[in-house]
Amino acid sequence: MNGFILILPIIFIRYGIVSFFGKQASKRTTFFPPRKGKETLAYWIYEITTLLMIIVLFFNEIELDTTINIIGLGISSIGMIVYAISIVHFAKPNENGLNTTGIYKISRNPMYIAFFLYFLGCSILINSWMLFFILVIFQISVHYLIVSEERWCIEQFGEEYIYYMKKVRRYL
Repeated sequence: MNGFILILPIIFIRYGIVSFFGKQASKRTTFFPPRKGKETLAYWIYEITTLLMIIVLFFNEIELDTTINIIGLGISSIGMIVYAISIVHFAKPNENGLNTTGIYKISRNPMYIAFFLYFLGCSILINSWMLFFILVIFQISVHYLIVSEERWCIEQFGEEYIYYMKKVRRYL
């Protein structure tokens, strides 16, 4: 079975599920705050590595012939579930536009964690060191995007976000 099928759940979650919450929710999930310095480079690395991960999946086959492949399927399934939950919670912010409930009580960035888990599982599922290497570069770039998002959130939400930062970890 072609590995491209692994991209379909992410597309469905990102564009299908979120569309049930209206145009505002769709707009929120595609918004990237202004970036400075290294963050602009990180954004382009993020975009390129996302595309590369899709390409690698497209040109590989899903293998379920070993225990490690099945573990990869499990990890990617967990990532997909966490991604769906984080998208649903992200689509329903509080009255100020901030997300601090649901999965956002555990992590300030559950979507990025979900993406990492999902593509980690995919790299194991298709036995691809190349996908894993691209994922590592992707995740490093994500850190810089998170820094820009946090700066923007502090500007937008002020003390409420600073309090949230003190209460909830960036990742886990």
